[in-house]
Amino acid sequence: QVQLVQSRGGLVQAGGSLNLSCAASGNIFSVNAMGWYRQGSGKQRALVATMTTGGTTNYGDSVKGRFTISRDNAKNTAFLQMTDLKPEDTDVYYCAYADPTFYWGQGTQVTVYS
Repeated sequence: QVQLVQSRGGLVQAGGSLNLSCAASGNIFSVNAMGWYRQGSGKQRALVATMTTGGTTNYGDSVKGRFTISRDNAKNTAFLQMTDLKPEDTDVYYCAYADPTFYWGQGTQVTVYS
């Protein structure tokens, strides 16, 4: 089992920035991917960004150029820097860990107001 602890989201004005973090613990495989997905009410969970232990990244189209994922493999922690936030980025953000079994964090609300 893997446990994920996410930092809190928040309320931010459009054009602003917000950082998220996610720490994994438990039975961590040396090769894994961590990242975030987001989900709005009545919508499917969608990719935000992921990063493997080897450094390979994958971003959702809507966040490319605005969000940056990084990770500290020694601490099993991933970070998401979100810049130039838009109201359409408002969602619940879920941390994810895959090895390749998926584990999910508890989710955190990010709200962007104009």
